[in-house]
Parts: sequence; structure tokens; C-alpha cells
Amino acid sequence: MPVHSENYQQIIDELSSNDVTLVAVSKTKPVEDILELYNLGQRDFGENYVQEVAEKFELTPKDIRWHFIGHLQSNKVKYIAPFVSLIQSVDSKKILTEIDKQAKKNNRIIDCLLQVHIAAEETKFGFDEIDLHELFDASVIDYDNVRILGLMGMASFTDDMEIVRNEFKALKFLYDKYKSIPYKNCCFSILSMGMSADYKLAIGEGSTAVRIGSLLFGERKKTTS
Repeated sequence: MPVHSENYQQIIDELSSNDVTLVAVSKTKPVEDILELYNLGQRDFGENYVQEVAEKFELTPKDIRWHFIGHLQSNKVKYIAPFVSLIQSVDSKKILTEIDKQAKKNNRIIDCLLQVHIAAEETKFGFDEIDLHELFDASVIDYDNVRILGLMGMASFTDDMEIVRNEFKALKFLYDKYKSIPYKNCCFSILSMGMSADYKLAIGEGSTAVRIGSLLFGERKKTTS
């Protein structure tokens, strides 16, 4: 299925006027589709699977900024540490510690977002408000090779946009709360919330980065595995 170039340009125009970054979610999509958007000017791409993004990194231009947005296991961090631009889905202190370790091995500082659990579904990963407070209260200062740039969250999968709006509002509140506190290796500038179905609502609630896939690449095929 070809890339929806008309949608892309419309979304870019809309985001530019709001100073919002587009992360094109290219998981399961072929390199050809990525290159098509790249040739239109897109540089930020989001992937959910370690092996897939590592393979795509080798086959694509090196000025692409790869965002890892899926659940990340600690034993897989080493595979993306040499090249990843931003890990949006840091959902535990354990993962943050491993990213710091692997970043040091690669002589890098890796930019990260802390994923916050804002949705009703139990299947979604992320820090809750108590865990987030404990992390900022003590642990963040212990990391020298990670830089916390902000927060990421996924809203509930629901048609009730009022529920979604309230979840975005809650995440924006936490973002503003921790942005105002000067931690040594934190530089809050990114609030990543909003996807294809709710990105306009997210922008209205203060999102600075949206993760859009199906509007650009078309719907993904359902898998049985």
C-alpha cells in the first residue's frame, strides 16, 4: 500500500503551525515506505520492535532520527544503544539503569522520555504517579549517560473523547510539574501524546510530539501471532 502523501502534507502543515513534531510510526512497514516519506522531508520515525529498527537502521539514511516507542526489555537495550535518537518508552527504573549502562559503553548520552500509565487498560506500560515521584525524588541524579527530555503516554482505546481528553490533561499536569524542577540531567522539552485517532485532541491539550502511523502508511494487516 503506498504512502498517503496527501495526508502527510496536510498533517505536516497542521503540526508546523502548532510547533509539534511528527513521529511517523513505521513499524511493520517496508523500507521503501520509509524512504518515500524520507524523500518528502520526514526525518523522525518510530519503531516498536528492537530487531526491526536495528535492521532498518542499516538500510536507511543515517540522518533519520529513530524513536523507539514500544515496550523495551532490558536485555535488548544494547542493540539500539549505538544509534537510537530517542527512547520514548522508558517505563521502569530498571530500564533507565540499563539504558544508562549501555549509553556509557557506547560513549553516548541517550535521550529518553518516561512513559506514564494514563490509560484505563491494564495492558499499557508505564510509571504511575507514585513511581514517577520516587524516581525524581532520588534516582534521576544517579544517571550520567541518559537525559530525560519529558514524558510520553498513551490514552485509553475508546470512542469517548472526554476520557481521552482527561487522560491527556493529567499527563500535561505531570509534565508541567516536573518541568519546573531543575534536575541536573533533565531538560524537559517533549510531551509525546496523541496518535492517528486522537492527535488533534492531544495537540489541544499541549502535546509537542505526536506518533502517527495509519494515517500515513495505511492500516496494518492483522496478524494471528
